[in-house]
Amino acid sequence: MAEIKDPENTILMELKGGTVTIELLPDVAPKHAERMKELARSGAYDNVAFHRVIDGFMAQTGDVANGNMENDFNLRMAGTGGSELPDLPAEFSKLPHDRGTLGAARSANPNSANSQFFINFKDNHFLNGQYTVYGRVVSGMEHVDAITRGEPPASPDRMISVKVAADA
Repeated sequence: MAEIKDPENTILMELKGGTVTIELLPDVAPKHAERMKELARSGAYDNVAFHRVIDGFMAQTGDVANGNMENDFNLRMAGTGGSELPDLPAEFSKLPHDRGTLGAARSANPNSANSQFFINFKDNHFLNGQYTVYGRVVSGMEHVDAITRGEPPASPDRMISVKVAADA
């Protein structure tokens, strides 16, 4: 497990294989970092599926409206929903979409990010300047690499729990 420098801005995501430690970047994307902490603290991310996992690209999750349902219809709908909170304005930066970074998923509208996010499996620099980077995996990337692939996966992996380290 990584040394936690700032527990208030560190996320502990429990996956089937173990804990993924994510360092949030509030200095770069304060609204996105705050939203992730708010949803983690409310339990909204617990049991939410990784609904879009593309080998050699990224794993997407965070559809708190549809992603925690067990039935096929909701899993097919996963990726279309967000939280009840308002959408966030883009917080684009010079940070590259490197392996292990968290990006805010959104629709075609750059200011439509809400609760969904993706973790890059590799450097995806073609996304630079188009999606908000607001965190990075500092330990446990092997657990992210092991997430079941598919759009959606037949039997998707889930975020068992997501907590702010300061609360854990």
